[in-house]
Amino acid sequence: MPRRPALSRTRLLPLGLAGALLLPCAARADDAAQDSLWSRPNLLGPLGGARDRLADHGISLTVQETDEVLGNVGGGSRRAAEYDGLTQATLQVDTGKAFGLDGGLFNASILDIHGRNLGAETLQGLQSASGISGNDALRLWELWYQQNLTKDGTINLRIGQQSLDQEFMVSPSANTFFNATFGWPALPSNDLPGGGPAYPLSALGGRLHAQISPSVTVLAGVFSGTPLPPGNGDAQGLNHNGLAFPWNGALMIAELQVTTPLTGAMQRPDEKAALPGIYKLGFWYNTLRFADLAIDNTGLSLADPASTGIARSYPGDLAFYGVADQAIWQDGTVKARTLNLFLRAQVAPQSDRNLVDATMNAGLVLHAPFAGRENDSAGIALGYAHVSGRAAALDAAMTGFGTPTPVRGGEIVAEATYQFQAAPWWLIQPDLQYVYNPGGGIENPLQPGRRIGNETILGLRSTITF
Repeated sequence: MPRRPALSRTRLLPLGLAGALLLPCAARADDAAQDSLWSRPNLLGPLGGARDRLADHGISLTVQETDEVLGNVGGGSRRAAEYDGLTQATLQVDTGKAFGLDGGLFNASILDIHGRNLGAETLQGLQSASGISGNDALRLWELWYQQNLTKDGTINLRIGQQSLDQEFMVSPSANTFFNATFGWPALPSNDLPGGGPAYPLSALGGRLHAQISPSVTVLAGVFSGTPLPPGNGDAQGLNHNGLAFPWNGALMIAELQVTTPLTGAMQRPDEKAALPGIYKLGFWYNTLRFADLAIDNTGLSLADPASTGIARSYPGDLAFYGVADQAIWQDGTVKARTLNLFLRAQVAPQSDRNLVDATMNAGLVLHAPFAGRENDSAGIALGYAHVSGRAAALDAAMTGFGTPTPVRGGEIVAEATYQFQAAPWWLIQPDLQYVYNPGGGIENPLQPGRRIGNETILGLRSTITF
């Protein structure tokens, strides 16, 4: 469980949500400065030419601060509101410009996660309400080197510490939303050790990117089967600063991507436009051993008082997934105004070792929803996570052996959000989520015998690029 940070703790950048909301007042004090401030791509501007001088040597440094307040106004184990934030700093070096090694790219990123995790404290969901929440820590995230294997860069190899949610299973439109399930899906988050190599964790490995044709790309990689070093306890706590680089087992993942322009109807029936889309099919397989959720190593139910308490284990775990992200409409007069539909599904056929054996995400994102707001986006989405039959069987067995336990099923989250681009460097995002059957219908730890109530969650996020 995250701890509240000490007030004296040094931050990478101290500007948070409250400070960001005061910026317009300060900027309007000087009209001449305001024009420059509100049109620049970064809050701090060119830094006296320092950005250009670094770029001449192939070096870029990006710092982004994301701050949010989330509160469950109904349901959950209790009502509460919490602040959490993320400072992300990324250094990239083009080795061609820097050292004369053409086609190379070095990347290093660190995270400063601060605040409290509302989801872990009061929501208890399978699909985390926030994609930036995590244990309070300053940690290394990614550290890799990428080298082009062809002159045109269509084939490249990346080696090092990587977070798979930056490339695999990604739906560009789904990233509009708060809930973590629209980024890294709930199935690997709940089934892989530590949630898998995804924010805020990463794992050693290698990834090959091959663009076979202008519309067909293959991604494939082999990574450590777990991002966690040996030990018991909280997953993030086992690798608190990201400086452990374990290799245990192997997580193999491959993805086929197809981009295709489809002809769609414009607002004016006499015009047609090619509307872009991306479609992905993939799978992952982990070679580690996984524990049965309901049966011990002698064949007894884990709920049976006579059980050894040691679960039967199996070699390997497998899942398949598909992603579709398609623009389905474009305004005939405002080209930035487009409507995107996304769908993503994932299934793990071996339900005996997986808490979540199927997930589904779907949503619509409208870009430039209002006149004069071409950089804004509005979206609605649904996420579904199904608790496996084996996990539900354990719940039923617990009741049969005298410990009444709700039998879990599925969890549904609905989200509506709006991204307001206040400046090229500043995004403000109000958000509303409703969670039906949290945790698939788990027991409320504060009210034994009763399920956690359906949750209504309000959020406000500020993202600033420095």
